[in-house]
Formats: sequence, C-alpha cells, structure tokens
Amino acid sequence: MPSNTPGNTLALAKELISRRSLTPDDAGCQEILIARLQQLGFKIEPMRFGFVDNFWARRGTTAPVLCFAGHTDVVPTGPVEQWDSEPFTPTERDGKLYGRGSADMKTSLAAFITAIEGFLEKNPNHPGSIALLITSDEEGIAIDGTVKVVEALQARNELIDYCIVGEPTCVDKLGDTVKNGRRGSLSGHMIVKGIQGHIAYPHLAKNPIHLVAPAIAELAATEWDQGNEFFPPTTWQISNMNGGTGATNVIPGEVEILFNFRFCTASTVDGLKSKVLAILDKHGLQYSIEWEYSKPYITARGNLVDAVSGAIKEVVGIDAELSTSGGTSDGRFIADICKQVVELGPRNATIHKLNECVELDHIEPLREIYQRTLVKLLV
Repeated sequence: MPSNTPGNTLALAKELISRRSLTPDDAGCQEILIARLQQLGFKIEPMRFGFVDNFWARRGTTAPVLCFAGHTDVVPTGPVEQWDSEPFTPTERDGKLYGRGSADMKTSLAAFITAIEGFLEKNPNHPGSIALLITSDEEGIAIDGTVKVVEALQARNELIDYCIVGEPTCVDKLGDTVKNGRRGSLSGHMIVKGIQGHIAYPHLAKNPIHLVAPAIAELAATEWDQGNEFFPPTTWQISNMNGGTGATNVIPGEVEILFNFRFCTASTVDGLKSKVLAILDKHGLQYSIEWEYSKPYITARGNLVDAVSGAIKEVVGIDAELSTSGGTSDGRFIADICKQVVELGPRNATIHKLNECVELDHIEPLREIYQRTLVKLLV
C-alpha cells in the first residue's frame, strides 16, 4: 500500500496500539517500526540499556539531520472494566480511535513512518539525513531511554540539527499548539529533624513540623524570578509532607517533605538551591536534602519552528501557538545535542485517562504536516 494512501497511517497506529507495551516493555513495537525503516534504507542501531529497548535509525550521512523522536511505552490502563472497549484492542467509535497509547503517542509514531515513506517516494535523493530516536522508557523513570541514546551519540560527536518529538501537544484542534520548550524540574526530598517526645511534655521534645512551618511560609511566598518571554515565573510547591508515628500522643522526631520547582531559564539549578538553603539556615533548621533535576530548554523562532508552523498552516489552516507549558518530555535530553527541538502531536485531552483516543480525521493531516516539514527542511 503506498504510504500516502488514506488508512495506511491508521492501520499502522492500530498495529502499535494492539501491542501491550506497558512501560518499560516495548512489546515488539520497535520491531514493527524497524521493519518499515529497513525497507527504506535506514541504518538501524538497537540500543538496549538495562531492561529498556531503544533504537537510533538514520538514512543519509550529511547535514542537516532531521530527527523524529518518540516512545513506544504507555502508562498502565487503570481499571480495565471502566473502559468502554478493551484498552489494547484499537477500536473505532464515534469518529475516534480508542486505545491506550492512541494519543500518547503511537499515532504520532505511525505518522512519522508514513510521512517518511511518502517523502522518500517523491524525494529519494534528498540532501541531508533523516533519523529516528525511539525509546520505551519515557513514561517510566526515564534513565535508560533517550538520555542514554543521546549520551551515546554525543560520545561520538553525532549531532542533530532539527528534532520533532511526537508528544500530544494540541488542545482544541490539530495543529493549534507547538511546544518549543519546557520548564525545568528541580525536586527536593527533605528531612527536617526534631526530637521525639510525649505530647504532654512538649518542653522535652522539639516538633519538627512546628519548626519548619515558618520556613515553608517563606519559601511559598518567595519570588524566585519573574519569568521571561518564553516562560512563566518559576514556582515552588510541596507535593508530600509526612510526619508522626501514627499515635496521637507522640511528637514526631522528623518530618519528610517532598517539594518541586518548575523553573524557567531565568533561574538556574544552583541559584534555586542556594536560595532554599539560605532560607532553611535562616530558620535554624537541622535538615538534609536529596536533589533531582532536569533542565529547561527553549527553541526560538528559526528554521524548525517556521517549517512546522508553515506546514500546519498549509494543512489545517491554523496559526499554531508556541507554548512551553506542561510537564517534562524527552526533548530535555535531546536538546543537549540539538539546538532546535519542538514537540507536535495529536490533542492531549485524553492522555493517561480511561478511554484514551485520537480523532480519526486528525490522523492523515498529522502525517501530512510531518511530511511537509520534511520537504521544507530537506528539499
């Protein structure tokens, strides 16, 4: 079947959705993609790290390199009995394709492949290179997936010029939103020490919850930065706070606090850490913190943003909005070897939910947007 025949992308999306690829299990999805790419002359490099399957595929040896990036793993289904159809049986209903991973992001993967096939039918001797970076460790802890592939490419000085990540980005209509960056994430696991004691004898104990409360108030009221043209101001939030033995007559000896910054490029990791420590020290607390972070990235207007925005305008007649909202994505890793990274995929209204779905009439236009982007950047 020619790649641009209506239904080819849908058929491939269904084939991928039917694989039970609960993170980090690929469940054979990558074998399906690799088989199609090998027929197109791609050099395939499987890269397995730990229990995670990844692959790097490239066709061509010259610059510019346009890479499509994505993941085959999906989140758990939740209660299967609450789905209207079996999550791993792709089902067409009411103008939509239902199934776990339909929006996040197996339809994008299918559209990558058929867009490339359609492009190569018309441009077999195109300049530059086309690549794919595919992982099965995006929805999980993300330590043996894209980050490891990027490290391997970086070690041999193999860089990417343009990257499109197929994350579901759109809000109301296909093409209405392109992510051109993401905020960083800085998490802290903090233990504040006190002295455990009987609640009837507070003078013999130190309540760490009481001790840390003024510091929490100050941290919550602090203006970390004012944001910039690409990002909103940095925010600090507590996600979990636990203390106590479970008894009602015991002052706890320590309190555990999990907090997180979603930070923009107006702040740095070191700067945020130093401000937190200064506030905690100011309040005389005995504490320890374990940190974990991922950095922000931003792609300003340029060749990639213009090409994707232009393709969207041609296919669906929409002026796409550039956005940096939402959580993290694997784009944060790819930005280490690629100066221009954007994310574009289907609507994100049902991702990670029961009855996840994608509109049937969005599937071929998504393929066409990817294919026209190839033309704009490589022809």
